[in-house]
Amino acid sequence: MPKSIARRKTKKSAAKRFKVTGTGKILRRKPGLRHLASSKSSKRKRNLGKVGQVHETMVARIEECLPFA
Repeated sequence: MPKSIARRKTKKSAAKRFKVTGTGKILRRKPGLRHLASSKSSKRKRNLGKVGQVHETMVARIEECLPFA
């Protein structure tokens, strides 16, 4: 019986948090909009609702968690 070839699995927690674009950029949600929003300005809340890009120092770590992305 042949041995099974080891393959990497997708980290499901990372798959739920990040999205990879067609050009390879990794997008993320911005933190800080869950609670205590009444003390934040409308402009700040509006910008927190938009998606952000993952910092270049974290890209390699996230790509390791998403081998099929």
